[in-house]
Amino acid sequence: MARARTLRLKDIVSRGRIVVAPGVFSPSAAKIAEKVGFEAVYFSGAGFSNLLALPDLGITTLTEVSRACREIASQVDIPLVADADTGFGEAVNVARAVKELRAAGAAGMHIEDQVLPKRCGHLDGKELVATDEMVKKVISAKEAAGDDFVVIARTDSRAVEGMDAAIERARTYARAGADMVFPEALESREEFAEFRRKVDIPLMANMTEFGKTPYMTAKDFERLGYSLVIFPVTAFRAAMKAVETALRTLKSEGTQKGILPSLMTREQFYDLIDYHRYEQADSKALDEARRISRRRA
Repeated sequence: MARARTLRLKDIVSRGRIVVAPGVFSPSAAKIAEKVGFEAVYFSGAGFSNLLALPDLGITTLTEVSRACREIASQVDIPLVADADTGFGEAVNVARAVKELRAAGAAGMHIEDQVLPKRCGHLDGKELVATDEMVKKVISAKEAAGDDFVVIARTDSRAVEGMDAAIERARTYARAGADMVFPEALESREEFAEFRRKVDIPLMANMTEFGKTPYMTAKDFERLGYSLVIFPVTAFRAAMKAVETALRTLKSEGTQKGILPSLMTREQFYDLIDYHRYEQADSKALDEARRISRRRA
């Protein structure tokens, strides 16, 4: 199943049109993304950390991330791309992360060239590892992945060393075998265009909110020649705002009646998770059990 999803991811990013992967933070959110027609989903390290009420500093573990990815991948058929932060350690840890996340059902993952504790890519104060250290991680990841997993190398160099250095790092990561490069926190349409002109490998973009990148559409990225764009925490932020609004209303009014139109109904959620299929399976098993029991008697 993981290999099939990897092949599907490789296929859809090779078609010459942009693949939009929204960030999902739970299996239910992933099912909504699949239902509305997205071809891939993204497991955001920031979204997952924030879901646990933790900062995005790379402090979640491989065990936690692989478990969450497994829960998501088990509920959808579309490819899942995982955020592996800095790879959970050194090069040997990166190789293990590939194996664990592939086993969890992810189709690919990205690792970044920051030191720990890492920072959100759109915040200041980031520090980078040496290029050789990141290249070693990319090599280890690819050796563990083979053709069965997509390895994406993210560089945060634009904000630390400038565009020229970011482009040179990206080229080096490509030579090391990365399937795709993810230039984080570019600051203009022109920078995205320059990166595309100078780096001959499929590229991934991050269109997060409240960051350094100006708001661009998926079509904008497609015209610039990018293969994959993520919206990592859009759904999470929307959900948290909705939760806050609902709870403030409940606190002030003592009832949820006023916000019923903004709530997913019971039947809508049951339809999402295919609730009645479970009922039918249980009923079928019960009928068969009764039939067998009667025959023995």
